[in-house]
Amino acid sequence: MSPPSVHPARNPLISVSGLSRTFRGVIALDNISLQLNSGQILGLAGENGAGKTTLIRHLLGLLRPERGSVRILDHDPAESPEHVFARTGYLSEDRDLPDWMTISQLLNYRAAFHSNWDYALQRELCDAFELPLQSRIRHLSRGQLARTGLVLAVSFRPDLLILDEPSSGLDPLVRSDILATILRTTAAEGRSVLFSTHLLEEIDQVCDSIVMLHHGRVVLHSTPTEIQHNYTRLTLLAASAAALAALTPATISRTTEPGCTTLICALTCDQVQSEVRSCGLTDFQTQPVAPSELCLALLQQTRNAHNPHAGQTLP
Repeated sequence: MSPPSVHPARNPLISVSGLSRTFRGVIALDNISLQLNSGQILGLAGENGAGKTTLIRHLLGLLRPERGSVRILDHDPAESPEHVFARTGYLSEDRDLPDWMTISQLLNYRAAFHSNWDYALQRELCDAFELPLQSRIRHLSRGQLARTGLVLAVSFRPDLLILDEPSSGLDPLVRSDILATILRTTAAEGRSVLFSTHLLEEIDQVCDSIVMLHHGRVVLHSTPTEIQHNYTRLTLLAASAAALAALTPATISRTTEPGCTTLICALTCDQVQSEVRSCGLTDFQTQPVAPSELCLALLQQTRNAHNPHAGQTLP
């Protein structure tokens, strides 16, 4: 599938072009291209193992591209990591924080590396998250670790925030705290965020742009507005072979239940309605598709492409 046209700013904070990577002959990233502009939130979606963390490691300069290029804040992150990390906040999926320190000691240690550290913002977030500042990192819960990592990532007010699976394994309340902080960081201050997730519902809540990876390839690069315009959920209360056949070339997924058939189609609502009416059907409904719903449908489509005998019903 070709990604829709995206109109980049003159100087994107992240620019990835034709990035490819293999590990022992296995494709990890295959010709990845994307951009993130100032003030935007980009959601990097996909299953575990889709290539999200490998891409982020390239963004941080921890891996060098085998092919293609990566530019972060106008620098090559592998060549100039000091320029990148001075303006980039990062929260890793592993929450790899020094476990012998207390939260307070870790915050003071990290603040020493940033002349622009905002102690007022640090106190505000610690209070909001109810962090036990005198507790050692080794004694924190998973949720407290995630919140502490987020305070570390945003308290120096970076231009760019990179979050690798920030909500993985967390309860709904902690996930809500993290998403709210992401929104506040961008909406109030015009900063940019790239966050990866396999929890598809999160991309509906915060993203300006969505990139979905599957087996290291981009299968979707779009915005919520473009998705709602270009994709349609069709519910047929009286399905016909003619209508299903007419829509097959544009059908991404099909679910059949007693009394109705639901299709996700790569067509506008007007196009779907025209196709269905041309088959003589009037008992149907069309609705825009949410980004998370489209990602799930695309995931099922790619699975079926690798397994032609798989059924069409979504899990």
